[in-house]
Amino acid sequence: MVPRTFAPVCVLVFLLLQRSKTVTDAPMGPGLWLCQQAPRCGDKIYNPLEQCCNDDTILPLNRTNLCGPNCTFWPCFELCCPESFDPKKYVVKLKVLGVKSRCYSSPISGDCASRKTFSHLERY
Repeated sequence: MVPRTFAPVCVLVFLLLQRSKTVTDAPMGPGLWLCQQAPRCGDKIYNPLEQCCNDDTILPLNRTNLCGPNCTFWPCFELCCPESFDPKKYVVKLKVLGVKSRCYSSPISGDCASRKTFSHLERY
């Protein structure tokens, strides 16, 4: 035997499930979502899958720069920092996602003396 309260509970659960289905059936197409804020770099919008914002400048993710006279680094992911003991030497440090990365507080990725410099990389 089924208790009398079972039918109203089933109806209530069914209605709640239908209501939640209509909320989660949002369009999933590649179009622009007006409810999401687009990433900005200064006053310009950029695509974080292809670009990064570095000092209010939009750069491609694969951009490399020189760090010192003979070391390359990726400015989207790393910082070029003078070594604290010898300002003529440089170390490359990782940028920390979500915070303003600084040389004194970021983890070391490598020192330029041990990094290989590739001559085919463009210098910017």
